[in-house]
Amino acid sequence: MTEQPGLRRAMGGFDATTVGIGAMIGAGAFVVFAPAAATAGHLLPLAVVIAGFVAYCNAAATASLAVRYPSSGGTYVYGRERLGAWPGFLAGWGFVTGKLASCAAMALTFGLYAAPGAEKPVAAAAVVGLTVVNLLGVTRTALATRVIVSLVVPVLAFVVVVAFTSPAAPSAADGGPAGVGGVLQAAALLFFAFAGYARIATMGEEVRDPRRNIPAAVFGALGFTLVLYVLLAASLLHALGPAGLAATTAPLRDVIDAAVPGEGSTGRAGAVVTIAAALASLGALLALIAGVGRTSLAMARGGDLPAVLARVSRRFAVPWVADIATAVVVVVLLAATDVLTVVGFSSFGVLLYYAIANIAAYTLTDRQWYAPRWLNAVGALACLVLAFTLPATSVLTMLGLLAGGAGVRWIVVARRRA
Repeated sequence: MTEQPGLRRAMGGFDATTVGIGAMIGAGAFVVFAPAAATAGHLLPLAVVIAGFVAYCNAAATASLAVRYPSSGGTYVYGRERLGAWPGFLAGWGFVTGKLASCAAMALTFGLYAAPGAEKPVAAAAVVGLTVVNLLGVTRTALATRVIVSLVVPVLAFVVVVAFTSPAAPSAADGGPAGVGGVLQAAALLFFAFAGYARIATMGEEVRDPRRNIPAAVFGALGFTLVLYVLLAASLLHALGPAGLAATTAPLRDVIDAAVPGEGSTGRAGAVVTIAAALASLGALLALIAGVGRTSLAMARGGDLPAVLARVSRRFAVPWVADIATAVVVVVLLAATDVLTVVGFSSFGVLLYYAIANIAAYTLTDRQWYAPRWLNAVGALACLVLAFTLPATSVLTMLGLLAGGAGVRWIVVARRRA
């Protein structure tokens, strides 16, 4: 096959940070708080902090590895370089399968907010439109994400203020401790909402001055989002109570409905929240499509996916075949995707991905100050513990997908050797 051009280093530190924030806030703010509250109850903020700590361990490992290997593919590349072909494959396959499901969930979330009753056609249209944005180059992706983040964050801040100033829900203090298992399962589900900074690493080949900008972008995006999530969790519990939050599919809109009479889902305030939810979902979906495409590109370069996925546009310097293939698979998945159930699938795949990242970072001899070896060990163990606290259906489904992918790779490798 004709040698393909490399990707273009077109993103600075601010754009990289914005891509990470945009990938996280759509998932966390509008999708995952309700199922997490169902298991953690009034200890939801503690679950957020645990998920944030594990995310910090993973961010430290990712940043130190990205400095050493600033190329597209993230932990797929790191695993291959530090641990061997099989750990790299498991990381990449876990990421691709989990994030394809996440793409479908984000697209459907957009459809549910933007056009209830016609959510699936609208979701498919969103996937097609954002894929076109990605195909026009990474600078277009970063610009679109920056616009979305600048519009969504003020709305989330408004909801936090409204929720905290509302009368406390009668059930806000009900229920005893959720138990260690419930809090850890909630933290595992919430990890779905923190995985956006992976997009910074998977797009590492397109970041200028990666030794400086990638760590700064990873920690900046994670720190900002952690503070926002803790405030959201505490304010939603105050306004809705654990039971009310667990029962809703649109918690932010419900807060406005209850606190601003006449300005709920049909009024101006409710409309603003609905628009923000739609935009946040689009921002997360945009970054997800880009991240899956770059990991698929790296796996194709490594011989673990069909070589055609390694084609890069000479004009726009994007992996156009991988991006289009991602869009096609997501549109197909939309027909059978449940927004809440798929969170568990995605969380398991991504937690495995980061367990391998931490193990790979543990083997580095040149240590970064923010990633001591003990932190890598804690991060790997925490990822595995959280992964296996997820609902059994999620664990078994993802283990089946991983085993199936590994089986196909074993057959392909055996045939190549023969």
